[in-house]
Amino acid sequence: MQTFYRIAPSAMASFPWSKSRTGVCVWPGMRQLSLRKNLLYGFMQLFSMPFKTIRGVSRTLGVSKLCSITSTSSTLQIELVPCLQDNYAYLLHDVDTGTVGVVDPSEAVPVIDALSRNNRNLTYILNTHHHYDHTGGNMELKARYGAKVIGSGVDSDRIPGIDIALNDGDQWMFAGHEVFVMETPGHTRGHISFYFPRSKAIFTGDTLFSLSCGKLFEGTPEQMFSSLAKITSLPDDTNVYCGHEYTLSNSKFALSIEPGNEELQSYAAHVANLRKKGLSTIPTTLKTEKLCNPFLRTSSTEIRKLLNIPDTADDAEALGAIRHAKDNF
Repeated sequence: MQTFYRIAPSAMASFPWSKSRTGVCVWPGMRQLSLRKNLLYGFMQLFSMPFKTIRGVSRTLGVSKLCSITSTSSTLQIELVPCLQDNYAYLLHDVDTGTVGVVDPSEAVPVIDALSRNNRNLTYILNTHHHYDHTGGNMELKARYGAKVIGSGVDSDRIPGIDIALNDGDQWMFAGHEVFVMETPGHTRGHISFYFPRSKAIFTGDTLFSLSCGKLFEGTPEQMFSSLAKITSLPDDTNVYCGHEYTLSNSKFALSIEPGNEELQSYAAHVANLRKKGLSTIPTTLKTEKLCNPFLRTSSTEIRKLLNIPDTADDAEALGAIRHAKDNF
C-alpha cells in the first residue's frame, strides 16, 4: 500500500513560503521540522546504525572511484548511477527495510546493473520532471521489477507509467523516511523536487545544479527565482543531488561574471581537481551554492556590473539576465 498524504494545516501553520492550491503551506520552519522529525523518528534511531554511502559508477561521465560520506541522522544509502552522457540517476536504499527507489532513471541498463550487483529489487521510481533524459528508463524498470512510478500531478500526462501523482505540499513516506514534495517550476511547468529532511538531502532534477540552474524551457525567471528561493530556505548543510554533471563547465561561466569571488575561485579549483581524478562533484551543499552559484547571487554588485544589470532590476530580472548570459556563453 502506498503511503502519502497532505500535511495537516494545523501542523503547517508556521511554515514559510508558498501555499499549495488547497491552501496548505509547503515548507516548515526548521525548528518545527526538527521537532516533528525527532518525535517521529527518535524511537527508530535508538535501534539503527545510521550511515549514508555514495558510490560512483564508472560510466561515460568518467566517475570511476568510490567515494563515501557518513551521516548520523539517516539509514538511507544514496548511490550515484551515471547515465547517458552526463546524467545522474540515484538509487535510494533503506537499510532497515531493504526498500529501494531510483530518482530520474535516464535509461534502464545502468540502474539494472547497479541493482544486480547488490541483488536488490526496485520498489519505486521517482521523477522530478517529464524530460526523456530523466524518465527514459521508467517503463523498462517498471516492467522488470513492478516498481511504482511517482511524479508530479501537474505532469501526470507526461510522466511515463505514472502510478502516484504528488503535488506541492504533499508528504510521502519512503520506507521510514518522510519525503516532502516541493513544486519547483521554471525548467518545466511541472517540475518537482524531493526533500528528505532526515537524510539532509534534496533531489533537484534540473532546477538547481551546482553553480547553475536549469534552462527556462517552460517557465519564467520569476518562477525559477521562486523555486530556487524555496530550495535555499532549507538548512545550509542540505546535500543537493542534481540531474547532471555540469559543474566544471558551470564554474567557467560563474568565474567569468564574478571573478572576484574568492569562495568561487576555491570551489572551482576543487571541482577541477575532482574531475581530473574522475570523481563526481555531486552532491554539493546549499552552503556552497549560496556562496558560489551566480543564480543564487542575483544581488551581487560584481555580477550586476559585469552584465550591465540596472540597479533598479529586481532579483528575478537579474536572474533572467544571468540565464540569458549563460545560454550564450
